[in-house]
Amino acid sequence: MANAIMIQGTASNAGKSLLAAGLCRIFAQDGYKVAPFKSQNMALNSAITPDGFEMGRAQVVQSEAAGVAPDVRMNPILLKPTSHVGSQVIVNGVPRGTMAAGEYFRYRKSLIPEVMAAYESLAAEYDIIVIEGAGSPAEINLRQDDIVNMGMARRANAPVLLCGDIDRGGVFASLYGTVKLLEPDEQARIKGLIINKFRGDVDILRPGLGELERLSGKPVLGVVPMLDVDVDDEDSLSHRLSGGGRVGLVDIAVVRLPRLSNFTDFNPLERMEEVTLRYVRNPRELGHPDLVLLPGTKNTMDDLRWLRESGMEAAVLKHASAGGAVIGICGGYQMLGNTVSDPDGVEGGGSLRGLGLLPADTVFQGEKTRTRVTGAFRAPEGLFRSLAGVAFEGYEIHMGRTKRLAGQPLCRLENGQEEGAMQDNVFGTYLHGLFDEGSLTEALASWLLARKGIAQEAFRPQSHREYQQSQYDLLADAVRASLDLDAVYQVMGLANPNQKK
Repeated sequence: MANAIMIQGTASNAGKSLLAAGLCRIFAQDGYKVAPFKSQNMALNSAITPDGFEMGRAQVVQSEAAGVAPDVRMNPILLKPTSHVGSQVIVNGVPRGTMAAGEYFRYRKSLIPEVMAAYESLAAEYDIIVIEGAGSPAEINLRQDDIVNMGMARRANAPVLLCGDIDRGGVFASLYGTVKLLEPDEQARIKGLIINKFRGDVDILRPGLGELERLSGKPVLGVVPMLDVDVDDEDSLSHRLSGGGRVGLVDIAVVRLPRLSNFTDFNPLERMEEVTLRYVRNPRELGHPDLVLLPGTKNTMDDLRWLRESGMEAAVLKHASAGGAVIGICGGYQMLGNTVSDPDGVEGGGSLRGLGLLPADTVFQGEKTRTRVTGAFRAPEGLFRSLAGVAFEGYEIHMGRTKRLAGQPLCRLENGQEEGAMQDNVFGTYLHGLFDEGSLTEALASWLLARKGIAQEAFRPQSHREYQQSQYDLLADAVRASLDLDAVYQVMGLANPNQKK
């Protein structure tokens, strides 16, 4: 059976996912076969495994850092919020239905055998399992039947490293308070504390570290700096959504829908020097971009209503009528059509008028499409014709079926099936991950520059996968330099292969 280490945090966004990814990379570099694990993940960024199952994006990132293929066993429960009080519950990569918070709270105990079956199966195949917690273990109202923090640590017999975010302030109180709110046996599982996201001189921090160790009875195993690495984010707490930064030659505006999902689709565009990528929430912020992107959403019907009520629908329509380019992905694609209907109540029922920019109708169905695909763009006419022939690979995650009534299909899949729709300066597709390989990113940026009359020498964006691998190495280097890895290996019952003699 594998040795385990668990990363828990004092709160959401304390940096658990990034630290776990860093440890996955370090252990893999040190010669171990490593797998990440998070029993329950709540996030709207998800991905499809090679065998067609849905799992949280954070564990996909961690598996990439570990150098292994993503496996749904790494994230047996995924909760995708559909409203403020309800989520779609996905177990072992397949939807089990939508539940209110209270209903799921009662239901989760029944999932413990499935969680442990997934964990034990992984543990039989790998040397080390890096387990990530969720939120804080000190949420004492959630302690009963816990399956993601100390309950999981106990079942996996995993030592725990507790991290706190110093950038937000109050890190000493949050670390100490978290430890003291736990039961004695839970406190005993914490083998070390980590100060995360530090800016400044560590020497100034040291008196506080000593006092924290004295008060909590736990050693501080590292102070990790605010890391300058570019790794895909898990959820809507991402700093990427706040806007700002440099100004490029091409301005791309992503409509920040209330239930925005899979915004990692656009990260490769954000990295390009030629491009400014902004997330906008109102017509004033929209301005006059070169391209408007309507992203995926976990609730198309509700977000379409928001688009209409906020004035963003009118702003997007004005942009399109002036010849501006518009691309819709997944839920954004559904909104661009004539109608969106929900006869079975998948998203609450009813029917809504779409933006009418594509001749297509969408009907929601209970069965979820989950598949990885390859193909090439057709785009025989219209604004996007220069994309014709560009190859791609991506994946679909959606509940609806969209029927194109006129116009042209956007692309042809490897199996011969037509996908998506395009008309004039607008196209829509269900495909996520289109920009990851670089060819479409290159073609799109070149086309946008040419539309503005900007001469551009040939450039070749780095593959998203190649780029991410380099970022995982940078992450591992920073974590190695910041943590007492001898102590980390020791609490797992292993010797550090790089321990200095």
